Amino acid sequence: MGTSTVEKTQRASKKAAIIQSSYIPWKGYFDVINYVDDFVLFDDVQFTRRDWRNRNKLKTPNGTIWLTIPVEVKGKYLQPIKETAIASPEWANNHFQSWKHSYSKSPYWKENEKWLQDLYKQAGELKLLSHVNHLFIKAICDKLSIETKLHWSSDFQLAEGKTERLLSICQQLGSKEYLSGPAAKVYLTENTFTDAGLSVAWLDYRGYLEYEQVHPPFSHEVSILDMIFSLGPEAKGQLKSVRGLAITESAT
Repeated sequence: MGTSTVEKTQRASKKAAIIQSSYIPWKGYFDVINYVDDFVLFDDVQFTRRDWRNRNKLKTPNGTIWLTIPVEVKGKYLQPIKETAIASPEWANNHFQSWKHSYSKSPYWKENEKWLQDLYKQAGELKLLSHVNHLFIKAICDKLSIETKLHWSSDFQLAEGKTERLLSICQQLGSKEYLSGPAAKVYLTENTFTDAGLSVAWLDYRGYLEYEQVHPPFSHEVSILDMIFSLGPEAKGQLKSVRGLAITESAT
């Protein structure tokens, strides 16, 4: 799939996003990746429990459930995401079987089954959560023909201070615009970016279309795999960045 006119227009000014890695994230996460030129997995920050770092949701005949990767956290309250180890190798096959049980009747399960099973076989051999998350994120980007460059935050010289750290990564990438999640408004000092000649845009996750899910009622807050198994080659067309809609509050 080639780059659309909308995507080319969006990339006229080099954009970057810096977000913690997540396990098989939802469609909004990949919309951000598709919108920017450089996407940084911010795994130098503290691992947060009961969060999206090591778990995500799928639909079942009995409702939405969590799939959670078991990780070693006892006595490691301050460990960064990049050092968070997986506690048991059995999780990978169990998760694949959960997907198979719930989605075997979805329209595009059969053509994606081996792809997913192979991914879980690879994931089951990995020891660190960050590496598992990267494996799935990269594979899904390839599946959706998203060509954005993926980076690790550890590949950069990191400055002190929450805002300064993000700015320094953007400067090292040569970015002109930083795309941020709305939760960062409580700590990010926007003037620090503008004084350095960079603009800040805030994500807006509203406006996604509903589609037919194998297990209704519809839920947006599930892994993007739900969309892939439901829509197949049409899945990427659900992204706002592909449909020509603003994914930021400031865009028009």
